[in-house]
Amino acid sequence: MRFDIYGRYQLEVVREDEAWAVYRPAEGKRRRETGLVIPPWIPAADVLTYLDDLLHELAQPGTSIRRLD
Repeated sequence: MRFDIYGRYQLEVVREDEAWAVYRPAEGKRRRETGLVIPPWIPAADVLTYLDDLLHELAQPGTSIRRLD
């Protein structure tokens, strides 16, 4: 799943070995976001809400986290 984080940057969240892994895409590659942990019990349908709860301090008026795929 790919997300636009308040128009600031993008994150890719994938399921790996029964856990969520978070990456920040960069030109032709991706870098692991080790400081951002999504608990493994969070269902895929709730990842956007979890990211919004975790990163809400980055929001500006009129911005939101959007799923891109």
